[in-house]
Amino acid sequence: MKLWITGVNHRTAPVAIREKLAFTESDLPNALAELRKRPGLVEGMILSTCNRVEFAVTTDEDVDPQDCVEEFLTSSQRISDRAWIQPYVYSFGGREAIRHLFRVAASLDSMVVGEPQILGQLKSAYSMAKSQGALSGFLDTVLTRAFNVAKRVRTETEIGVSAVSVSYAAVELAREIFGSLSNKKVMLIGAGKMSELAARHLYRSGVTQILVANRTRSRAEQVAELVRGRIIDYENLYTTLPEVDIVITSSGAPGYILTKDQMRKIIDARKNRPMFLIDIAVPRNIEPAVNDLANVFLYDIDDLQKVVDNNLRGRLDEAAEADKIVMEEVDRLEAYMRGREVVPMIVSLQTQLESVRAGEVERMRSRLGPLTQQQEDALEALTRGIINKIAHGPISELRKNAGNPGGVPVLDAIRKIFRLID
Repeated sequence: MKLWITGVNHRTAPVAIREKLAFTESDLPNALAELRKRPGLVEGMILSTCNRVEFAVTTDEDVDPQDCVEEFLTSSQRISDRAWIQPYVYSFGGREAIRHLFRVAASLDSMVVGEPQILGQLKSAYSMAKSQGALSGFLDTVLTRAFNVAKRVRTETEIGVSAVSVSYAAVELAREIFGSLSNKKVMLIGAGKMSELAARHLYRSGVTQILVANRTRSRAEQVAELVRGRIIDYENLYTTLPEVDIVITSSGAPGYILTKDQMRKIIDARKNRPMFLIDIAVPRNIEPAVNDLANVFLYDIDDLQKVVDNNLRGRLDEAAEADKIVMEEVDRLEAYMRGREVVPMIVSLQTQLESVRAGEVERMRSRLGPLTQQQEDALEALTRGIINKIAHGPISELRKNAGNPGGVPVLDAIRKIFRLID
């Protein structure tokens, strides 16, 4: 049986290609059903996300798995010329396919290393294939092990700990300053996309008081609805700010909407309680001199990007450790599978030796004459003991060398000497 991975991802194909090859969630049941109809295909799974479209399959030995998948892909996605996709496609077989699946599950192959979404997407793809009856053997085993590998990587490294987006970095900095965010009040000034993302992160971090101020009220309503926030009229901005602990600005205003003098009055009104300002607008919304005020912490987008860049470098260091874990797990799975491969040989050896023993006992019965039950039991024990001693050596060698790539010659020698089937 062959294990094979074929696909495209964010490194090998632009989005225009990926979206042409992608499957919607509603398409997947029919796609899996059609994939299973391919001659010689044993198992199959389709992983389709915004950054990758991958097929994991097992096939009979006499089938070309890559040809099988490429032919299915071009047919199902109505691509007239198969050569059109080939420059973008990668493929892995055997050990490399196992390693690739483990790396995908552990988020080592993601656009942002360490992001957690891919594991959930892979589990969904697995569940879909399982529900369609497309997984039942070796590929099922590999995918189940991949989930365990991902858990081990998360547990034994810090690959997913640090913030690697500007919006999430802002939230992490706020947590460093305030500790718990559950009782803090946040104001969004402007409702741009990055401001919205930061608000989502804050909401997931336990912030329940989010105020939204935006010149266009309809956009303010959209963002407020996402985080169960409250809209503040732009005219009431400065009178409301003393109540606020965290301010995120992403307004398109041409000049500063918060100056040092304004912030001095606001922090005085707060009786010097700390205030965290995140300016992710370009051009900036907050005068940089605000950072000179006591108990005011101002970060602009460049400050946050430096945090992100440092964290990304840290994740790459963690990724090197995670790759070591992946390779250990690949070796472990291969050893396990090789151990399973010798079971039929062991059964064949035991069956063959038992057949010889039983045949020889039966042949000698006419010479021995009538035997008492005690003598029958003794004969059985004697002959079985001899057979077990003969079998012990080769069975021990089969088990010992099953998980060792260098043990293949030993397995072949035992197979030939005893004329075993496997």
